[in-house]
Amino acid sequence: MTTIKRSSKGATVEALVASDPDLMKALMKQALQEVLEGEMTELLGAAPGERTDSRQGYRAGYYSRGLVTRIGKLELRVPRDRNGEFSTALFERYARSEKALVAALAEMYVQGVSTRKVKAITEELCGHSFSASAISTISTISTISTISTINKSLDEALARFATRQLDDAYPYLILDARYEKIREQGVIRAQAVLIAIGINWEGHRQVLAVELANRESQSSWKDFLLRLKERGLSGVEFVVSDDHAGLKKAISEVLTEAVWQRCYVHFLRNALDYLPRKADDDCLQELRWIYDRRDLQEAYRDLAAWISKWQAKYPKLVDWAESNIGETLTFYRLPRQHHKHMKSTNMLERLNEEIKRRTHVVRIFPNTDSCLRLIRALCVETHEGWLEDNRYLNMTLLAEQKKEALRLAA
Repeated sequence: MTTIKRSSKGATVEALVASDPDLMKALMKQALQEVLEGEMTELLGAAPGERTDSRQGYRAGYYSRGLVTRIGKLELRVPRDRNGEFSTALFERYARSEKALVAALAEMYVQGVSTRKVKAITEELCGHSFSASAISTISTISTISTISTINKSLDEALARFATRQLDDAYPYLILDARYEKIREQGVIRAQAVLIAIGINWEGHRQVLAVELANRESQSSWKDFLLRLKERGLSGVEFVVSDDHAGLKKAISEVLTEAVWQRCYVHFLRNALDYLPRKADDDCLQELRWIYDRRDLQEAYRDLAAWISKWQAKYPKLVDWAESNIGETLTFYRLPRQHHKHMKSTNMLERLNEEIKRRTHVVRIFPNTDSCLRLIRALCVETHEGWLEDNRYLNMTLLAEQKKEALRLAA
């Protein structure tokens, strides 16, 4: 096992990365270790080896303690002091702070943030205040050389994920985009983050691609999908997305064998544009109920009743819905057990919410590389969690439905 040599300012990230092939696990361990060191520095009033009149005690080695996390068990070295006064709330608070910790890792290890921000993050994790001197060991990771080392190792791992060959077939594909603010040459611009999720024939979800584009356009989506096909994307039968015109055209041009499902949640949001501000709440609620019907025939019967009821009161909405709702009912051709999951982009929306919650800490990225690095790292975490989960959908139902369709066609 590689030995990590510690200096007065903490372990070097380069040694850390070399010592553990699982980068995220190693980074989490390093962050927690630095927090423990910062707590001890706060208690004693002095960093390791520091000479100061304000010192309140002395260090007396370490003892080992394990911490079980979602990505494995971490063996931490908890510092001791000679008087036995040191205690930490880290282990008790960890269960509540794990999500915040992942965001902190992204900030501290990927971004190379200021001491002020690191101080705020450690306070959030541990629940009490730290002075700037007490986090000196943590803030040393923000040096240019260390961040360069981190970025190089992290970029290599993320590039392998982003360019990996897609050997499975993915009958279901979900596409969506969100925007992040990035500073480029002194100007802040919003850039689109394009994300694709696939579900393979084993029923497992996978993050297939995460890329940045200057804007969400037909050309950017088309290039995104073509790169997916170059990596081996195949077997796509059903695609879910919102009603973005450029995305729709790109799907029709690149995924020619797939049928398209317009996200019904986005559709219902769009419906608000055709209603007066003080509209009857029952109108949209009854439209929403159409998507819970057992089959397409039942859905169209309810749609006819809805049109008859609301045509006179809200003619603009009814005319618009009648012309466009068919795009949102494609999911009825799938097995009924898949309807709930495949009639919207909610699965990807939830991932986007997690991304938003964590990127909100950064607010404005210093460059496109840092933005893509953080978001891909978060997506890799989600991707690996999905692979460990039980299957998301029973795809045997789709296979049996396809066989039955072929039998009837014969």
